[in-house]
Amino acid sequence: MSKQTVKKGVITVAGLGTRFLPATKAMPKEMLPVLDKPVVQYIVEEMAASGITEIIFVTSSQKRAIEDHFDRNHDFEFFLKKKGKYDKIAPLVALTKKVRFFYTRQSSPKGNGDALLCAREFLGDEPFAFSDGDSIIDSKTPVVKQILKVFEKHNTTVIGVQRISDKQIMTKYGNVYAKETRNGKQGTRNKEQGTRIYQVEKIVEKPDINHVSPHGLIVGGMRYIFTKDIWPILARQKPSRSGEVWVADAANTLAKRQPFYAYEYEGTYFDTGDKVALLKTAMHFAEKEGLL
Repeated sequence: MSKQTVKKGVITVAGLGTRFLPATKAMPKEMLPVLDKPVVQYIVEEMAASGITEIIFVTSSQKRAIEDHFDRNHDFEFFLKKKGKYDKIAPLVALTKKVRFFYTRQSSPKGNGDALLCAREFLGDEPFAFSDGDSIIDSKTPVVKQILKVFEKHNTTVIGVQRISDKQIMTKYGNVYAKETRNGKQGTRNKEQGTRIYQVEKIVEKPDINHVSPHGLIVGGMRYIFTKDIWPILARQKPSRSGEVWVADAANTLAKRQPFYAYEYEGTYFDTGDKVALLKTAMHFAEKEGLL
């Protein structure tokens, strides 16, 4: 199989953000600020720094602000230059020059798997990076770039994971179960990448405490590199009891059919999906920038 290059990314931003009402009545939850940048910009910056040059957002109604944010506003830029404040927007302008942005809509909230299917025509048969729109990972090397190195070696699907020991916390996330090797080990160590690479046996979304992953691996941050092999599985994936289609369920099926790797990335994952988590994320970056 020839080596595949990953240049496209998908970010799903179609969620309703009800946990942040009334703030999210007119503002997308992904546009809520962490200091002076919206949450989704951190994710875009991570992809851009990993070599992704085209990103498609899967949106819904009331998400126009995301499109406006990543579009150029030349009049506003000219105004800032006159006021001597262009430096405040220069990084965002540079980002919009580095990445081309595309948008498609999910007609109704049917899960992130259904949202990903909305981007299928744009992605075609190319491998791609996938992320949700509300998880930030603070790392020295962008996490997408880290898992891309694993993809380049194995040429198959890779998911970024974290290892934790608190079983109660594990029940709140997707759990990754690693296959045993002949010598009884679950992972291999790569000298360059440092942390372990695991072959995935299965992925279970939010298991009960008695059935969490014995390896302590969780899907922290939802960072995937997928190939075209995900499409037929996702298209046939049965909805959950709530009527939604989930990427984790399709990924679990994929892991049973072909080699599928998990990479224990280096970095700190921050969930911004509720008020307390968003506040903790802001506190982290405020301390990092010396503001506290």
